[in-house]
Amino acid sequence: MKENTKNNQLRVIYDDVMLPNYSPAYFIPEKAEGSRVWDKDNKEYIDFGGGIAVNSLGHSHPALIKALNEQSKKFWHVSNYLTNEPAINLAKKLTELTFAENIFFSNSGTEANEAAIKIARKFHSAKGQKRSEIVSFKNSFHGRSLLNISLGSSDMHREGFEPLMSGIKHGNFNDLASLADLITDQTAAVIVEPVQGEAGVYAASKEFIKKLREESSKKGALLIIDEVQSGVGRTGKLYSYMDYDIEPDIVTSAKGLGGGIPIGATLTTKLIGQNMQPGTHGSTFGGNPMACAVANEVIEIISHQKFLDGVKEKESLFLKLLSEFEVNKVFSAIRSSGLWIGCDLIERSANDVLNQAYDEGLILVSAGSNCLRLAPALNISNEEIEQGISILKKILLGR
Repeated sequence: MKENTKNNQLRVIYDDVMLPNYSPAYFIPEKAEGSRVWDKDNKEYIDFGGGIAVNSLGHSHPALIKALNEQSKKFWHVSNYLTNEPAINLAKKLTELTFAENIFFSNSGTEANEAAIKIARKFHSAKGQKRSEIVSFKNSFHGRSLLNISLGSSDMHREGFEPLMSGIKHGNFNDLASLADLITDQTAAVIVEPVQGEAGVYAASKEFIKKLREESSKKGALLIIDEVQSGVGRTGKLYSYMDYDIEPDIVTSAKGLGGGIPIGATLTTKLIGQNMQPGTHGSTFGGNPMACAVANEVIEIISHQKFLDGVKEKESLFLKLLSEFEVNKVFSAIRSSGLWIGCDLIERSANDVLNQAYDEGLILVSAGSNCLRLAPALNISNEEIEQGISILKKILLGR
């Protein structure tokens, strides 16, 4: 890094004034379009990170800009003493496209999961049942609040924040045999990611999710599917649960739903949602008209089958191009669920590769210390895929 670059000047200020809980790249973005980013010194990057599966339609998508601009000229915020048309339209669209009948809007995946747990416990409480236990799974990630790090099992995420929330137990992901004993008549809800993204893109088997649905129903527990990362087209389905031939009780959504604008959503049925009467839960900015206007456009574009088929086609291209790396003993494994790909490095650390990628004009993300994670825009072009993989070849294969 040159001392007098615009990137470095801003980064020095960042290090001085920001809480040190992040370790961001040394460059500072100035503008972005599609799957390309330019930094403060006008260097160009191919974006394979997608804001960690958030920028579902890339940067500065014209339809999203139009929706945001049009709503910004009307009104920005009205509080929950009033409702607004963009929120109504988005809720209607989500109920038409999914199992859901009732929607609660918030600002993030963490908040969507918090709402899901409250809805589940309230459902049982309203029936006079003293169920409070929540079942989650090892290596899961559900957010950073105290509840959500309790649902997860990462020591790194938990250390120093105890005492954590009680009444949570963790099963083994994809272990069918343990489910009958894991879920009991004290279980209020089971929460599961159909794809464990932070663990390195590990998909649940169809047998596991079906058995989970079966055991939850048998024991009277609600099944919550955490689709914060896997939802909104990421895996080639509008929501991943649709690939498992089951119907959940609650689904949580965020990240790609807003295409870069903060929004979270908790989806459920009328039977389950009816107990959340006025005063039971809320969100100051949830259902924000600007966020909902943008999310409406995101869902409108991504929900078309042709678009979703394109996600699977781009996944195939990625896997074809990445197969050469496996042959060259660079990766020990490559896993994918649509445009969500985990590549386990054999000899290199993920952080070292990320930093070298920045130097070469490529943005990646990681999952743990040795897994590269690709979560690009769902509409990334084939040319940009090939260009980004070419940069990765230069880094990992020296050519």
